[in-house]
Parts: sequence; structure tokens; C-alpha cells
Amino acid sequence: MQCDYFDASRCRSCTLMGTAYAEQLAAKVIRAHQALTAVGAVPRWLAPQLSPESGFRNKAKLVVGGSVDSPTLGILDGQGRGVDLRECGLHEPGLYAVLPRLAAFITEARLTPYDVPRRRGELKYVIVTHSPDGELMVRWVLRSREALGRIKRSLPQLVSELPQMAVASVNLHPEHKAVLEGDTEIVLSQRHTLPMRVNDVTLQLHPQSFFQTNTAVAASLYRQARDWTETLGPQSTWDLYCGVGGFALHTAAPGRTVLGVEVSAEAITSARESAREQGALSVSFHAGDATAYAQSHPAAELVIVNPPRRGLGQDLARTLEKSHARHLIYSSCNVDSLARDLAAMPSLTAVEARVFDMFPQTTHQEVMVLASRR
Repeated sequence: MQCDYFDASRCRSCTLMGTAYAEQLAAKVIRAHQALTAVGAVPRWLAPQLSPESGFRNKAKLVVGGSVDSPTLGILDGQGRGVDLRECGLHEPGLYAVLPRLAAFITEARLTPYDVPRRRGELKYVIVTHSPDGELMVRWVLRSREALGRIKRSLPQLVSELPQMAVASVNLHPEHKAVLEGDTEIVLSQRHTLPMRVNDVTLQLHPQSFFQTNTAVAASLYRQARDWTETLGPQSTWDLYCGVGGFALHTAAPGRTVLGVEVSAEAITSARESAREQGALSVSFHAGDATAYAQSHPAAELVIVNPPRRGLGQDLARTLEKSHARHLIYSSCNVDSLARDLAAMPSLTAVEARVFDMFPQTTHQEVMVLASRR
């Protein structure tokens, strides 16, 4: 993939830009093999899941810079000035196409970009999610409610020009800190969720819900977990760190109880809505800490985990090691924490593993492992 921003040194986020895709993928596979081999051999590696090299991101998290009349959507440079990246080739075409209109909306609604060095201004980020059915969720992250009225007044015209915008919201993020959003979300549209159709499952995303940024590869990830689960045939399954319920709903089956656990109450609300729509009566969800839940309940026959980059941690790894769970499916975005956690669960031996190239042009990857108790 060729990128003018990278070539001009305006953005270096994609550290592998310009490297042949086959070479990128081979390096990721080698990296995963080396990390997991260090804690025990994996008998079988499945073929890696490829991704399109460009046009794969379903979500744009854009820092707003510049001025009201000349805003930038992209990142900040070393001096805190806006660098416009609205033509980034990683975005899905349906997302890429609307960014110029969203930039114009900043001027129309008179939304002052937040000046990080001076700590002045209102609009910090514009976050846009594009669904497989072509619908959009648009979120404006503001420092305060000062601009909320102007957004509401200007929104009908934007909706008339972008009828695919299904969900619109404002997030309030008053603190000066390096996090993307605050706790308060104000939904401005009639609809509160964006349907994300993945395989034969539709996941309902609320504004603050997490979803993988590469829909096609996420679909493959869920199919792999489903295939392994069907082969194992467990009567009970846990999906820890379940998010909006992707693994739980993909592995649901008649006669199998499935429980998803997630600390985010909004994600659990999304998961429950999706389960109701799917008619998945044997799937339930619990809002709470995954480690605390696992420590206080008898383990399911199969446990699926998809933790953040830091991994499971010693307490949860120790709990699963001592549990009666017969199988583990571990999906990880950090192969180092994955290897560390597997080393802490020696009775759960890796059987198969697979690399999923969720983030082409970068060194990041998703690795999923099936482990069974000796």
C-alpha cells in the first residue's frame, strides 16, 4: 500500500507502510510462533487469516485540530498542532466518503477545536463507525456542554445530507488527559444503537461499546471460535471480557448454556439486546469483573477469554489453572501477555493456534489459541 501521508512524514502511525504485505504477514507469524514456542510447542498452526491491505478500518478516531473555519481531522504533531488525515486509505470506503462532510459540519456548527497546548476550545475528537450495511455512528467528543445547542440546531441538515447516519451522540470529556472519551454520553438521534452484522449474528453497538476495527477479520475470528466450539461440543461456555457478546453469540447452540461477563455495563446492555433479537435464550450476560466472577463460580466446561493488552493477570490465570474447565479459547491482541498467561496455566496445553491480521501496515496482530486440559 502506498500512502502520501507516510511518504511526506506527516503520519508515521503505520510503521510497516511500504513493506510488502506478504513480508508483513510472514513477520507476524514468526513473531507469534517464537513467543508461544518459548512456553511450549503448539502442535498445529492454522493458516493465518489475511486482511485487505487498505480500506479495512470500520472506525475512525480523529483528533480535531486547526480552527473553526479550517479544521483538521487526524492526529496532532509533536507541537500539538492538527495534521489532517481525512484521506487516510485505511478507512472503509463508506467511512472515507463522509469525512469531508463531517469536517464541514465543524465550521457550520461553529465548533472550536480543542487546543491541547493552550487547553482551550471545545471539540476534541470526532469518532465515526461504519457498519457492514452502510450505516454510520457519529460521536463528537466535547470538553463541555457549551457547543451542544449548536450541534443540535445544525444536526437536521447533516442528517438530511447523510441519511445513513443512524446514531449521533455527544460525549463529554472535560479533563485534560490522554484518554479518548469521558463517562457521559448524550444520544441525539432516535436510534441508540448501530447494528453490526457479522456472519449470521447482528451485534448492537451503543456509542461507548467496543468492537474490532476490522470487520472482515473479526468475522473470521468469530467463525474460528465457533468451529472449535462445535468440535468440542461443551454443554457450558463462559465468554470472559465478552464486550458486546461476539464470541458468546457465535458459540450459542441448543442445549448449551453460554454466559458472557464484561465490566462495561453499556456493553452488556448491547449484548443483551443482541441476544434477544437473535432469540438466543440459552445465552446470558453479567456486568462485572471477569476475575471476581471466575473466582466465585464453578467454571464452565469451555472458557473463552478476550482480555485487553495487559492479558488475564496472575489472579485470573491462577483461577483458571485450578478450575475444572476442560478447554480454553484465548484470543489476544498481545502475544507477549498471551504467552505469559499460558505459562501460568500449564495444565491447559495449546492444541491449535492461528494468527489473524487485524491491523495491516502495523506490527499489531490478533492470535487465538485453543488449549485443552491434560
